Amino acid sequence: MNKTSPQNITSGSEKENELRDLAHQFDDAAIHQALLDELNVRISQFTRGIKAYKKHPRRHRPPEPRVLKQIGAARLLDYGTKEEGQAQHPVLLIPSLINRAYILDLTEDRSLVRHMATQGLRPLLVDWGHPSEAEQNFNLESYITGPLQVFFDIACQLSDTKPSVLGYCLGGLLALAIANNNPNKSASLSLLATPWDFHSGIGAHLFYLTTLRPGLELILSTIGNLPVDILQVLFASLNPSLTGTKFRAFSGMEPSSPRAQHFVTLEDWLNDGVPLVANVAKECLFDWYLENNPAKGEWVVAGQSIDPHSITCPSLTIIPEHDHIVPPVSAKALGKLLPENKMHLIKAGHISMMTGSNARVELYEPLAKWIKLQLINIYQSSDTA
Repeated sequence: MNKTSPQNITSGSEKENELRDLAHQFDDAAIHQALLDELNVRISQFTRGIKAYKKHPRRHRPPEPRVLKQIGAARLLDYGTKEEGQAQHPVLLIPSLINRAYILDLTEDRSLVRHMATQGLRPLLVDWGHPSEAEQNFNLESYITGPLQVFFDIACQLSDTKPSVLGYCLGGLLALAIANNNPNKSASLSLLATPWDFHSGIGAHLFYLTTLRPGLELILSTIGNLPVDILQVLFASLNPSLTGTKFRAFSGMEPSSPRAQHFVTLEDWLNDGVPLVANVAKECLFDWYLENNPAKGEWVVAGQSIDPHSITCPSLTIIPEHDHIVPPVSAKALGKLLPENKMHLIKAGHISMMTGSNARVELYEPLAKWIKLQLINIYQSSDTA
């Protein structure tokens, strides 16, 4: 049996005395003042960052491509090139209804769709736009069976091969629904940072949303939509310290640097949101996040249960490891259910995966390569059939 030596006891007592003496050097008033000084520094940095952001010169957005089809506010943007003799395979890209679609085309050099267009693919980007009067009574099924189905049908008609389908964030669930309700019509399905099990990895946020539900229902019934400002608050609650941290960092950036310009461009996109019409907001917030209907097998579109097991085409789930908006465990739950799925984890966040400095290497190139590989496999299968 080991015994504590007197020497060790003495050493422990001496250490305690040192800590006690150190503690006496700082009374409550000193600690309080130190905290106030640090708070003032942070507030000053934050204020400078906000002012610098507001006055920073803006660059023009890249020119938009032609519109293939418009239904209400929703548009189908064709990013395909017109080089003679170049075969292009259609890829239908479906963003979330919550944020603007141009996150997939933020700048000339940070654009998933423009990169795809250089790889023999024909990106067709769904731009949901700002809900018009025609969409005020829409629910998720209205969007999926209405404009999205029409856009998918157009993609099917543009090539002899089946189109590829890609969804980002909540747009991944819309992509899953289109693939589910149009069996054997997609060449592949790519799902980027797409949630499935809404009760995994969210911690206290479930309680937070449950508490807010009565107030949110009152807003939805009174206004008829979920305003952008409320959406911003909900997103901010997922990482409350992020806003202060990023603007304090921006206050120290060289204004003319590419890093500062990218910050401003991305922040402008974040502040350029659109409201969610009431029925869609209810389904997303209450049926998905609170009731977890997708993971429970209770999400139904046009009479069809949205079941990942039913997807027959090859699928790819790309999951950013540092995602605080869609917890990786939620996205992994979907990847595990898809029959022919490849799960790929990248060291990025929810937005940086699409627009970060490593996005081309981490996302654009491997994604385009995988989509083209599925086409090769289709061609080889048809040749041997």
